[in-house]
Amino acid sequence: MPDTRTIRPYLEGLVAAAAKAAVAAGDLPDVAIPGAAIERPKDPANGDFASTLPLRLARAAMRPPLDIARAIVHHLPADPAIEPPAVAPPGFINFRLSQAFLQDQVEHIIAAGPAYADLQLGAGRSAQVEFVSANPTGPLHVGNGRGAAIGDALANALAAAGYRVEREYYINDAGTQTDNFAETLYARYQQLFGRDVPLPEDGYPGAYMVELAEEVRARHGDAFLRPPGEPMPPELGQLGIELMVGRIRKTLESFGVRYDRWYSEKSLYEPGGAYEQAMAILRDAGMLVERDGALWFASSELGEDKDNVVVRSDGRPTYYASDIAYHWDKFLRRGFDLVIDVWGADHHGHVSRLKTATKAVGADPEALQILLYQLVTLKRGGEVVRLSKRSGEIITLDELVEEVGADAARFFFLLRSPGAQMDFDLDLAVKQSSENPVYYVQYAHARLCSILERAREQGLTPDGGNVRLLTAPHELALIREMMQLADVIENVATRFEPQHLPHYAQDLATAFHAFNDAFKQQNDPSLKVITEDAELSRARLRLVLAARIALARVLGLMGMSAPERM
Repeated sequence: MPDTRTIRPYLEGLVAAAAKAAVAAGDLPDVAIPGAAIERPKDPANGDFASTLPLRLARAAMRPPLDIARAIVHHLPADPAIEPPAVAPPGFINFRLSQAFLQDQVEHIIAAGPAYADLQLGAGRSAQVEFVSANPTGPLHVGNGRGAAIGDALANALAAAGYRVEREYYINDAGTQTDNFAETLYARYQQLFGRDVPLPEDGYPGAYMVELAEEVRARHGDAFLRPPGEPMPPELGQLGIELMVGRIRKTLESFGVRYDRWYSEKSLYEPGGAYEQAMAILRDAGMLVERDGALWFASSELGEDKDNVVVRSDGRPTYYASDIAYHWDKFLRRGFDLVIDVWGADHHGHVSRLKTATKAVGADPEALQILLYQLVTLKRGGEVVRLSKRSGEIITLDELVEEVGADAARFFFLLRSPGAQMDFDLDLAVKQSSENPVYYVQYAHARLCSILERAREQGLTPDGGNVRLLTAPHELALIREMMQLADVIENVATRFEPQHLPHYAQDLATAFHAFNDAFKQQNDPSLKVITEDAELSRARLRLVLAARIALARVLGLMGMSAPERM
């Protein structure tokens, strides 16, 4: 028998076989049978699934879609997973899952446990998700937090869909910005020893640079101090980057994000490294052109609007050259099957040219997915919040987590599609009521745990519950909602749309609250989860256990906790 993960392809097989049987019987003309196109109807009143195959066959068969639908249904055998299918205009075949099939899904969910709704779409292929990758020249801000939530949830969904996933942070520790960072740090370091030195013109004036200089002095004293006018020791800049990366790592861990690899941009330029390899490929292909003292990638020959500089006239590689080398390393050296970059929307102009370069160095540009996300506007009391209360500067991710918690921050960051602008309501995020979707979802999980705990106190457990006793509409509706999780994971993993997770979490919480409230609204003592009928109680507790598993799973996919008490 199929289960929640396989019911769609199972129905596709039934419909395709029935269509071929109709052709063999002469009820339909001999035409090629395309995929059976099983989808979920927009209106649940029309059933759980529908096939649009009759509509797709109408032109080739030269028959009205309704006639085709009736012919196919005539050849559909009785099946215990579904009720007798119905034909609906203009040519749909509607399917409603049988009560027994729905009841059996409770057992399937419990048996799967934390792995419930796992898929094999990835079939063990490797996927890399690179996200945040903010320059290590300052603390992470709220916008970086949105990228962190999106990238981590996407990685979770890909793993659930059967991919071998690696999370990576690309450390921009080479180039002009890190040079400016090092010069700023040295200026602040000297000031701590009484020297009147200005900050560099393109330096970083934030108070965090003073804190960083103080940390260096506390650890190393005056070891990095050089006579006035002499250049700073290069070791200081490297130390500063390491300290800042350590702070970024700590911030992300407090946000629930852990990486498999922290990749240094500097490593690209090691002898025989990715930069040399990627440039050699482009040179051998005749794609590098010297012009105006610089080296250009002739990307216009591959369809781009213009060529792009990869090595400046002073001999320094551009950021574009670094990205080409980095993605050569991802695809050709490390062999990832799927690469996903999660970038801020300000990088939109870089998408096309990176895909072009990826193809030029021998990788499949379709295997590179670049997900762009918009920035975040914080609001409190309807007013836009722009500056930190603590420092008067940009609001950091640490401050946001301190105020609303990592769970609320992650949920709200995921709630809108990455490409949509979002307003983050700080007041709503901490509100303990059903108005707050985070509280609403997590409270549902806590209530599920509470019901199971109260039952244990009365000597009842879900063990041995007979799911055939689950026949009430609100019970079956909850099961139907739990069954949606596999579809949600598939959507996130194939469309790269993590916003489906929080919306599904709210739908599942709503289905549970409706299930629970249906009992509260009845005066009949038999209409409760825990009744005087031990058999019925155990059956309903089995449903509660399955719902707890499903809700905990979607919370986990979002990187959130599943509280047992609230």
